[in-house]
Amino acid sequence: MPKELWKGNEAIAEAAVRAGLEAYFGYPITPQTEILEYLSRRMPELGRAFVQAESELGAINMVYGAACTGVRVMSSSSSPGVSLMMEGLSYIAGTEIPAVLVNVMRGGPGLGNIAPAQADYNQAVRGGGHGDYPRIVLAPASVQEAIDLTVLSFNLAEKYRMICMLILDGAIGQMMEPAEMPEMKPVQRKDFEWATNAAMGKRERRLLTSIYLNPLDEEQTNLRLLSRWKEVQANEVRYKEYFLDDAEIIVVGFGTAGRIALSAVREARAQGIKVGLFRPITVSPFPYEALNQLTGQARAFLVTEMNMGQMLDDVLLAVRGRVPVEFYGRPGGVVPFHDEILDEIQRIHTAPIASPLVIAAHTDPRESWLTRMTAA
Repeated sequence: MPKELWKGNEAIAEAAVRAGLEAYFGYPITPQTEILEYLSRRMPELGRAFVQAESELGAINMVYGAACTGVRVMSSSSSPGVSLMMEGLSYIAGTEIPAVLVNVMRGGPGLGNIAPAQADYNQAVRGGGHGDYPRIVLAPASVQEAIDLTVLSFNLAEKYRMICMLILDGAIGQMMEPAEMPEMKPVQRKDFEWATNAAMGKRERRLLTSIYLNPLDEEQTNLRLLSRWKEVQANEVRYKEYFLDDAEIIVVGFGTAGRIALSAVREARAQGIKVGLFRPITVSPFPYEALNQLTGQARAFLVTEMNMGQMLDDVLLAVRGRVPVEFYGRPGGVVPFHDEILDEIQRIHTAPIASPLVIAAHTDPRESWLTRMTAA
């Protein structure tokens, strides 16, 4: 299809519709409200379910109920709203049913502000609801990628019977870019073997639950979730590489931070600096092995995020102390300029290899970053 000008939030909404979304439940919160507004018009046009719930808590439990029937269902929110959904997300995970959640992140903690941020990374990939459960988390860096990953999220959620989250910041949600939409996919409700979609005397009744009073049964559920997650780790890791063939300095960033870093990388290469960019697309599962393989050529890594260093911990796990890792972040809703990241690349480039300026692998990269930030 030809490219059209799409706003990020509305593009996600339309992509979900074309992927076969049958039911949406949500609650307004900036900067994601356009998703809800768009679907409030679009879903009734197609005879599909749209409900503005009384709260985020209500919305996620409506998602839970619809997901049990096997329909493609989604909600969207922004940072404080997603926090309110954590109990429901844990119930969905424990029941082993597919659901899609979009988080258009904003500045925090607390009520924070409505500016773009990436501070919900840990909540998405590690935390959230109670108990042990994995979830797939995708991080787009453009409107086109947001469209493509929205479609993918429904397929992955159904394939692995788990939550698939899309995390982006308000900048991507609000920006407009030319993008290509997929063809409209007709709603084809699948008769999943687990779905509670009305037996009507034609088959045995099915029961979905997240409560297992016998600890041994709960243990088996946890082990089943972990086994399924191992399949995800083996088959669904995604990332993009830029200028890494000869790179001695490797910048790592996701979403908008990675997008801005790419501009800095291009300018640094024009100055003769051998630098490249590694941009994770699946931040859960994280591309540990792909990043670890780059330690053989890298002199240093530079992690850039719009937070105080959350993906940084995953990079440190991937690098395993083999190469120094630096960090540059802007928390609280501040979006870095590309020349800030360029300055960091130049600083690392001019430092002697053995210099303590390039942080030793066993120290916390946040320490020197905080010193530089507070001294500025």
